[in-house]
Amino acid sequence: SSSCSSVSSSDWSLLPVRRDGNLSSVLFGNPNMFRRVVRASKFRHVFGQALKNDQCYDDIRVSRVTWDSSFCAVNPKFVAIIIEASGGGAFLVLPLLKTGRIDKAYPTVCGHTGPVLDIDWCPHNDHVIASGSEDCTVMVWQIPENGLVTPLAEPVVVLEGHSKRVGIVTWHPTARNVLMSAGCDNLIIIWNVGTGEAMIQLEDMHPDVIFSACWSRNGALICTACKDKNIRVIDPRKEKIVAEKDKAHDGARPMRAIFLADGNVFTTGFSRMSERQLALWNPKSMEEPISVHELDTSNGVLLPFYDADTSVVYLCGKGDSSIRYFEITDEAPFVHYLNTFSSKEPQRGMGYMPKRGLDVNKCEIARFYKLHERKCEPIIMTVPRKSDLFQDDLYPDTAGPDCAIEAEDWFDGKNGEPILISLKNGYVPGKNRDLKVVKKSNVLEGKPAKKAANTSPAESKQNEGKLEELLREVKSLRDLVTLQDRRIAKLEDQMSKVAI
Repeated sequence: SSSCSSVSSSDWSLLPVRRDGNLSSVLFGNPNMFRRVVRASKFRHVFGQALKNDQCYDDIRVSRVTWDSSFCAVNPKFVAIIIEASGGGAFLVLPLLKTGRIDKAYPTVCGHTGPVLDIDWCPHNDHVIASGSEDCTVMVWQIPENGLVTPLAEPVVVLEGHSKRVGIVTWHPTARNVLMSAGCDNLIIIWNVGTGEAMIQLEDMHPDVIFSACWSRNGALICTACKDKNIRVIDPRKEKIVAEKDKAHDGARPMRAIFLADGNVFTTGFSRMSERQLALWNPKSMEEPISVHELDTSNGVLLPFYDADTSVVYLCGKGDSSIRYFEITDEAPFVHYLNTFSSKEPQRGMGYMPKRGLDVNKCEIARFYKLHERKCEPIIMTVPRKSDLFQDDLYPDTAGPDCAIEAEDWFDGKNGEPILISLKNGYVPGKNRDLKVVKKSNVLEGKPAKKAANTSPAESKQNEGKLEELLREVKSLRDLVTLQDRRIAKLEDQMSKVAI
């Protein structure tokens, strides 16, 4: 009894949950269990803190669309939020420092004709973002250096290939300009954004809606969770399913599946009794999970956010007002509960900052951007340390913004591990090059292009530069005209009211 009294209530969730629900056999079958319950971990005392109101983004009409994506994407320069928009779909892109009340007239990215369902920043260019929409298209956008000053309606490229709404877009972690999209047509397409081509189409693998799709750490494989309750690990270039588990979670509510750094797969879902579950799987042996844990009986889908450097998984339930976090290790029960950050307001969505955007001087190991109904609230997760020195055990080298391989190399079968950077002196962003799309002409679409007259490389480069400058000028004028049109309409409206 003395050993029992020393175990706090939160420690009980560290115990492995058996599928037969027989907790006593787990507790008393192992005499060393209590010694291992309170586990040494440098992340045991991580605590979350919401920033003050003046550091939030206020008066934002967060999207109400019924789709279980995170509605928010963040990088070290911008926060992007899917918002309510009449007559189409739109999302806001705000520089991180533009906190406070956001004006209703603040320019948006507004090229989609249906609601936007998912957005994702390119990991190799902090000014490039992809969006998927109910209008069945994927669009890729280039955001100006200091953010938007006029509405952005012209994407760099429109990727058309889905026949139903596109609910998932996610960039390849190590290859430049490779983007995966998944639609409600049960189809996964992998695009070469640099040429605007659909290079791989994974058809007939999913008989129902795809709930989630995730790349492995080096982007050689993808794992998916589907409405048929199956988890699949797929080699996209061979167009082959390499591992599959049916009924990974028995419940009917949506599942999520992500790859971990060691190649294992972490899933969230629901039991037959509608309890929320998390599980760990080895793709080489999917018959039984490595570990299964029951959490609670809420009905919000659990969105997992994974930090490969620290092996910590953060679970944010849609409609919950808390973030739970777990450490994944090689020792049983493999998934160790750490703590819960709780607040009063439920979350509509959540953005997760890449490691290179964190403040290492404050021992910040994660930062979330929680979406409320009308605002976005940053939440920082910190490890309490007394020293002001760089904590290299908290910040091992992390994935940087440089890509390891080009798109063509990846489609040819090569793989590249993430190029790591040190955060010792803080992350200093470099100059991002503009995304250039060179569309390959379709031989079915008419006449072959005429051969250009012989010009020297220097001349052609000069001509290219002039053309780019002209195109930029035309675009800015077009945006200005759009803005003036709106202003004139607004003034006319005001005049008519005065006249009445």
